[in-house]
Amino acid sequence: MYSDEDLNSAVAAGAISADAAKALRAHVADLRQIAHGDEESFRLLTSFNDIFVTVAAVILLIAVGTLGTLIFEPLGALFVGAAAWGLGEYFALRRRMALPSVVLTIAFIGAVVALPAFLADLALPHGPAEAWGVIVGGLLATGAAWLHWRRFKVPIAIAAGAASAVLLVVIAVMAITTGYNGRPEEAVMLPVITIGGLVVFGFAMWWDMQDPQRTTRRSDVAFWLHLLAAPLIAHPLFTWFGVFDGAALGPAGAIAILVIYVALGCVALAIDRRALLVSALAYVLAAVGELIESFGAVEAGFAVTMLVIGSALLLLSAAWSQIRAAVVSLLPASLAAKLPPVETAPSPLPA
Repeated sequence: MYSDEDLNSAVAAGAISADAAKALRAHVADLRQIAHGDEESFRLLTSFNDIFVTVAAVILLIAVGTLGTLIFEPLGALFVGAAAWGLGEYFALRRRMALPSVVLTIAFIGAVVALPAFLADLALPHGPAEAWGVIVGGLLATGAAWLHWRRFKVPIAIAAGAASAVLLVVIAVMAITTGYNGRPEEAVMLPVITIGGLVVFGFAMWWDMQDPQRTTRRSDVAFWLHLLAAPLIAHPLFTWFGVFDGAALGPAGAIAILVIYVALGCVALAIDRRALLVSALAYVLAAVGELIESFGAVEAGFAVTMLVIGSALLLLSAAWSQIRAAVVSLLPASLAAKLPPVETAPSPLPA
């Protein structure tokens, strides 16, 4: 299985021509009966060997982390980070194995976050030292993600760095507003998380605009950033409507959630990214279920909810190109020009 990045590399190396690569993409799109741009593809598996190597790497990282912890607790994170970087030199840099690269990147950056927190927790288990340990960890992890990206060019590294930066801001605000040891207020934290999500979303759009055709590694970077931004935006929005309060939403709240979901769906269609829809799915399931139960169908509520949402998403997927074309046509021409081009699905192949 070859990705767009592999095809671009083959063109750069002179193995095939640019026209041949374009024709191959068009041929695959014809076979699948879907426009190439609407696949939103990203490489996660190149072969079953990716899974094999990933399982082995996880076992090794757990082992070195456990042994390091037994010697001295912070050494566990240090050993995991060093092992993840070392394994990345071969499996990410030389072999370009997708899934192992993702796992090793997360392990390395996670270890960088954890190390200062472990050291601070040893110095003072509760209070300012612990909070500042997490803050320092987030700061170091952001820098580590940038270094990892410069070395290995694994797309998820940028998203991991952005997540570290958001974590850094959230923890800093939490520490300041609670005096380091209080319970953070939702009224303060939810807006901070939302702003962080919008900033990450804007960063993702910047990467997307560098590659509107979705054929280079920049598109993969944008994919992971959108996947990070989606829950950061969706969770606070739906939390404000009491989804997590344990009480019934009520018809008005459920309808408001559906309206927000439709708005997020329009944004997802316009930018040709499905992450927002997937991230908010749990919330809209709760909203539709509440509406169905409000009309008395309590026993069948769950099944009917799943039927409605599943059918709607399948229909949306089948007609994604056509619906997206309609949404983009409503946008100003200057904005539409910066988005991925609208493509129509190829006609069915003759029998």
